[in-house]
Amino acid sequence: MPIQKLKEFLDGNKVKYVQIRHSTAYTAQETAASAHIPGKELAKTVVLRVDGRMAMAVLPASHKLDIPLLKKAVGARDVEIAHEADFKDIFAGCDTGAMPPFGNLYGVDVLVDSLLAENEEIAFNACSHSELVKLKYADYIQLVKPKIASFSVLR
Repeated sequence: MPIQKLKEFLDGNKVKYVQIRHSTAYTAQETAASAHIPGKELAKTVVLRVDGRMAMAVLPASHKLDIPLLKKAVGARDVEIAHEADFKDIFAGCDTGAMPPFGNLYGVDVLVDSLLAENEEIAFNACSHSELVKLKYADYIQLVKPKIASFSVLR
């Protein structure tokens, strides 16, 4: 979903947001630094296979995914990080690793770490490694309706 489609979705739902351009960065921590956003406010997306189904785990850039915690939180038997080849076609038009956390637009389940609720606003990659979108956390939750659980630990 290229950035235009994401913007149309947000505009169509009357959600206020800000686009932030920054120098190219590939890791969540580099992106946060480049865009001058605290790591706890930058939502990174990790694509997973949860009991054979594709899912997105969305967590603060300052944290890392704890797979045993995630398994317990969602009652899954098997959780593994997906390989790029498994999901590149699902997120056509997005740079690999820069998918926005709107799995609902791709038919992918979304799991959000409860720590993100501590932020009034969150920012996230907008289909590229040089552009972010920032919006209210409450608006994000209303649009995506994810499962919220605790599944990350501080780096």
